[in-house]
Amino acid sequence: MTASASAGGGGRGAPSGPAGGGFPGRRGPDLTVGPIGKTLIMFALPVLGSNILQSLNGSANAIWVSHILGETGLTATSNANQIFFMMMGAAFGVTMAANILIGQAIGARDEALAKKVVGTATTFFIALSLLIGVAGGIATPYILAAMKTPAEARIDAVAYLRVIFAAMPFIYFFNFMMMAQRGTGDSRTPFYFALLQVGLDITLNPLLIMGVGPFPKMGIAGSATSTLISQTFTLAVMLIHLYRQKSILVVRPREWRLLIPDFSIIRALLTKGLPMGAQMIVISLAAVTMMSFVNRYGVHTAAAYGAGAQLWTYVQMPAMALGAAVSSMAAQNVGAGRMDRVEQVARTGALCAIVFTGVPILILYFADPWVLRAFLRADSPSLPIAVHINSIVLWGFVPFGVAFIFSGIVRATGVVWPPLLAMVISLWGVRVPLAQVLEPHLGADAIWISFPAGSATTLLLAGGYFLWGGWRKSRMLDMRPSADAPDTGLGQPMMDESEAITDEESRELERQARPALT
Repeated sequence: MTASASAGGGGRGAPSGPAGGGFPGRRGPDLTVGPIGKTLIMFALPVLGSNILQSLNGSANAIWVSHILGETGLTATSNANQIFFMMMGAAFGVTMAANILIGQAIGARDEALAKKVVGTATTFFIALSLLIGVAGGIATPYILAAMKTPAEARIDAVAYLRVIFAAMPFIYFFNFMMMAQRGTGDSRTPFYFALLQVGLDITLNPLLIMGVGPFPKMGIAGSATSTLISQTFTLAVMLIHLYRQKSILVVRPREWRLLIPDFSIIRALLTKGLPMGAQMIVISLAAVTMMSFVNRYGVHTAAAYGAGAQLWTYVQMPAMALGAAVSSMAAQNVGAGRMDRVEQVARTGALCAIVFTGVPILILYFADPWVLRAFLRADSPSLPIAVHINSIVLWGFVPFGVAFIFSGIVRATGVVWPPLLAMVISLWGVRVPLAQVLEPHLGADAIWISFPAGSATTLLLAGGYFLWGGWRKSRMLDMRPSADAPDTGLGQPMMDESEAITDEESRELERQARPALT
């Protein structure tokens, strides 16, 4: 192969390549070697940076919308974004399954499998995103009506959400490529592209809302249009960069046969990905349900909830970044047969989640209400409501963060149903019913109390399965090497001869990879 070498050192049993790292075409470090804590944090920091950028993007958009269009505009985007996140959840599971497959294949030194996963997933995401984009655009007004979106905000919400659905194909594929790069062990490159995308979005947002200079005045639809333009442009630049770097994540013209779906991979993506996607949909549906509860208390409470949710995004970011890091690390170590390191990754990740989630929460407790004034005017009647909401909800993100780590470790082996069941129980067995039962007695406070109660339940269930469940023996696919070549269980890899390695090279790679798998 002629692709670039890994930036990291060769792992246990790793074949020697250019610069001594990984197999050719691999861009990230080897996550199966080195100190756990340092490797985890160094991998998580760019992911955290990407999450911060995305949250800053959402916050900047909310600031522009709220200060230009008022509380009605903020309520419209808060309602529309709940639907958007639910649609993202529909694809999240397959994206995560592809990420885990790529990580396990790289840990097992099976580049052929990694490339076939990329080709099949590319075709799948194009078809899925087009279907959801069209269906969502048609169903937008009916969905918002079912959410009981306040009438004064509904027209704006429809305009905003329809543009978002038009951007869905680009958003889906952008997120797939970002996560796939992390599956190879590279978390820095996605950060740079997140920086480009967010910079463009923040710049274009006010220009398109207000119609500055040559830009059309689009109102709230301009906020969504800036997302469409920034995602599309950044995706194009990303693909060009990966192509020039000879990344295994790009299907070249001579490899277009890889775009023909491999049904063994499709089966793995769906059987493992759909439960993970269902977990995100369960979360999003619960969020939509909670939003409908909030909407009953009027636009001021809904705006307060939307402002508080902006801060909650930042609180969750360290745990989300650590969750992505432990999943990628665990997937590679599972592929390499290093279950001892998987256990260490889980313990280190849980401890980091407690610290890195707890510190922002303490800061926000002392910083209210000044931080909330970024989203709400100082004289807004929503401001004291938002402060009260935060005082009840914020601490519950600590158990959520630790549970996210445990679920990420378990999912990295291909076990997907127990995390889904834990989420269903905590959200639909605890959070939503608790809010309904207590609301006649506590009013809106019942909604806020249900959040930490649900998070604590998630931790108990996820932690229990991590300690006593059978996830340690699970794998996404059988990656044990045969006598002649790596057995992917998917047939002979379809590659152009100019990209193929010789039989002698293949046998040498296998001899070096075998110790990592035994």
